[in-house]
Amino acid sequence: MAEVSVAADNNLITARGFGVARERFAALSSGRKIGLMVAVAAVIALIVGNLLWSKEPAYRVLFTNIPDKDGGAIVQSLQQMNVPYKLDPGGTISVTADKIYDVRLKLAAQGLPKSGNAGFELLDNQKFGVSQFAEQVNYQRAIEGELARSIETVASVSKARVHLAMPKQTVFLRDQQKPTASVMLTLYPGRILDGGQVAGIIHLVSSSIPELPIKNVTIVDQDGNLLSKLPEMSQNNLDPRQLLYVQHVEKGFVERVETILAPLVGKENVKAEVTAQIDFAEIEQTSESFKPNSPPNSSAMRSQQTLDLQGKSSSESAGGVPGALSNQPPGAAAAPITAPVASGASEALSSGSANSRKEATINYEVDKTIQHVKQQVGGVKRLSAAVVLNYKPGKGKDGKMTYLPFSPQEMTQINNLVREAIGYNKERGDSVNVVNAAFADSLPLEEKKIKDQALAYIQTNATDVGKLALIAIVVLYLLLFVLRPLMKDMAKTREEARIQELDFGETLGTDGDTEQSPEEDENQNSLAAYEVLLQKARELAKDDPRMVATILREWMLSSGDDKGGGPNKKG
Repeated sequence: MAEVSVAADNNLITARGFGVARERFAALSSGRKIGLMVAVAAVIALIVGNLLWSKEPAYRVLFTNIPDKDGGAIVQSLQQMNVPYKLDPGGTISVTADKIYDVRLKLAAQGLPKSGNAGFELLDNQKFGVSQFAEQVNYQRAIEGELARSIETVASVSKARVHLAMPKQTVFLRDQQKPTASVMLTLYPGRILDGGQVAGIIHLVSSSIPELPIKNVTIVDQDGNLLSKLPEMSQNNLDPRQLLYVQHVEKGFVERVETILAPLVGKENVKAEVTAQIDFAEIEQTSESFKPNSPPNSSAMRSQQTLDLQGKSSSESAGGVPGALSNQPPGAAAAPITAPVASGASEALSSGSANSRKEATINYEVDKTIQHVKQQVGGVKRLSAAVVLNYKPGKGKDGKMTYLPFSPQEMTQINNLVREAIGYNKERGDSVNVVNAAFADSLPLEEKKIKDQALAYIQTNATDVGKLALIAIVVLYLLLFVLRPLMKDMAKTREEARIQELDFGETLGTDGDTEQSPEEDENQNSLAAYEVLLQKARELAKDDPRMVATILREWMLSSGDDKGGGPNKKG
């Protein structure tokens, strides 16, 4: 029963609240009513829009820069597949992120978009009986389309068109005319092609066409600038690849310096620049040197030749009549003692001296050194490093946080770190200059910290920040232009009612002399409370009469006991 009564009281209070609000709304002026209704409608629209915004699916780009013909075919296919899409005026078609890959595959199966460069698929459906000229034209178109597709894969190239001039080859001419190629490039806004990329495109086209020299390839961008002249800079010792290599080397040294100093001074408090002189000279040298002769005992023997001759020589020379008789062969062999001397020959040597000769030829290995040196291309000839450091944060003389310069000891340590980072070589003529100065864009520490935190939060939660800002604007509008005037009107109405009550009371006191005393006011309040309790008792008796009868019976019994007297009751 208590719960029922509490619920009834709450409903009564709610009804009275709505009634008071209705009366106050009716008491407002027409302008206030319109403003309040507009504010309520704006709040409802903001809440609904926020809910719809948060539930809206994310869209991703499907195709960009699509011609109207292909765009119409793609949109028709998307409608048939019941895929939600968005079409921007610039020819960009977007679909939901969860269906983008599926849609691309399905559109590719349908051959969409069709405005791209046609390649070797032109030769897939050759008609029977096509002429040789038409076949050659289709082949040339296929080559041009394939080259354009390959060139469009370069990061800075949006579109590419290739035109080939391929003269007909014949065996009856000694000097054949070489083919030529022209490439038209459409670059993305703000993008450029460096010399290395241009040279790569030229070599790509030249290698794809037989007998096409590099000098016969012309490249032009959408602004009419001739790009194929850049590789000619190599003739003036300004090869773009070498310039790109120098930039890469310098960037590497800068990153080393900033990386090693960032933990000490902060990433935003150090700026470094390095200038590198690179030697691109190609030097190849071969030298052959011989050492002095070493002692025989310590030398290596290569070859040895020994000659040993022994014989006898007669004191008398050979004699006789020259001719056939003196040239007769000796007689038959006999014992050395009894053998006669052959006729017609000189007498045997009866007396003479023994003769012997020994010759030895020894060849030793010669100590020879052959050295072949090829100098590395792209070596560093000299380095120059310039480093600027911002002042470090610290407490000033007044005790407040400010920026202070580094001490000489700290500057010496930083200078040594920079030297080690770039590989300082005094013999090479390297130079390092480290300067400590206050940066122009340095903010007070507290303001900088707050600014960094605010920027980081905005960048991370850009969408949420926009929603909160919109809600804050609407709430501020409600407070200033709706609730504030409404509260003023309510206060004014309350004041007027109080004044009217005072005037009415004074009138009653003057005319009828019916001003009530404090005792009468207290009696009226007690009577009102009694009426409330009596009403609740009636409701309780109506709902549960047995419990009420039990309570009354207990009251009557307790009342009878009191009247019957007790041990302490008098008379």
